[in-house]
Amino acid sequence: MNGMKTTMLLAAMTALFMGLGYAIGGSGGAIIALLVAGGMNLFTFWNADKIVLRMHDAREVNAGNCPEFVGLVQGLARRAGLPMPKVYIIDSPHPNAFATGRNPENAAVAATTGLLAILDRDEIEGVMAHELAHVRNRDTLIMTMTATIAGAISMIANFGLFFGGHGENRPNMLVTLAAVIMAPFAAMIVQMAISRTREYGADRGGAEISGKPRALASALAKLARGAARIPNPVVDRNPAAAQLYIVPALSGRGGDNLFSTHPDTGNRIARLDAIAAEMGDLPRQRPAAPRVASVPASRRRASALDPNGRR
Repeated sequence: MNGMKTTMLLAAMTALFMGLGYAIGGSGGAIIALLVAGGMNLFTFWNADKIVLRMHDAREVNAGNCPEFVGLVQGLARRAGLPMPKVYIIDSPHPNAFATGRNPENAAVAATTGLLAILDRDEIEGVMAHELAHVRNRDTLIMTMTATIAGAISMIANFGLFFGGHGENRPNMLVTLAAVIMAPFAAMIVQMAISRTREYGADRGGAEISGKPRALASALAKLARGAARIPNPVVDRNPAAAQLYIVPALSGRGGDNLFSTHPDTGNRIARLDAIAAEMGDLPRQRPAAPRVASVPASRRRASALDPNGRR
C-alpha cells in the first residue's frame, strides 16, 4: 500500500512538472519536462542519501568512536527488524534528526550534536526509533525525491516567467503566467501533505519500536522549542529540506494547516499520549533540575551520546 502511495505521489509531481513544461514550451516543453523529471527521479533514487548527508556535512560514526549512540541505534534496528543503518552526526547546535536512503538496506540516520546535548537517553531512543520507523515505512526515498522535484518545479517556473509564452505552438502568456504561479504552489501542497501524514505514522512506529511513546513526546517538545530558537543554515539555503526533519526546522512551519511542513507538535504529543495509554506506558517522572551548570567544565564527564562532551 505504501509503495502504491509513493508511486501515485511521484506521478502527481511528475504531472505537475510536465504541465508546467507544456505551459512554457507546448508539447515539446512537456516532453522535455518528462525527460528531465525521469532523469531526476532516477538520479535521486540512487543518490538520495548522499545528497542529503553532503548537504549537512554529516560525518559517519561507528562503534569505535561513538559506542553508546551507535549501540542505541543498533538495538533499535534489531527490535524493528531492520538492517543496521549507517549512523551520522552533524556538528550543529540546531537540535534535529532525520533519516535518508532509498530502502532499508541503504538507509542512514543522522542526529545533530544539538539534539544529543539536550535530550536524555530515553528521549534520544524515541527520536531514533521515529527515524527508523521512516526507514521501515520506506518514507525516506519519497521525502527526498519530492523535495528535489518541488525545488525543480519552482526553478522551471521562474524560468518560465522570463522565457515562456512565445511562439506559434505555445500557449498564450496568460496561460503561462497562471501555470508558473500555480504549479509551484501545487507542488508545495503535495510535498507538505506527504510530510505531515508520514510524520504521524513515524511517531506511532517509533513508539512501537522503542516502547517509550512518552519519551518521544517529551523529546518532540524539547526539540520544537530548540529548533524555533536556533537557526538551521541548511534550510536557510534550501527550504525544500525542511520536511526531512523530525520537527520543523524553522519557527512557525508546523500547525496541521495547508502550508505546514509538519503536524502541530501539540497534536503529535496528544496522539503519543493516547498511544502511551494503549501501551500502558506510565507518565514519565519529571527529571530533577540538571546540576551540571554548577560543575566546572573541566570536571564534567563527557557523554558518549554527545561527542562534543556536553550533557
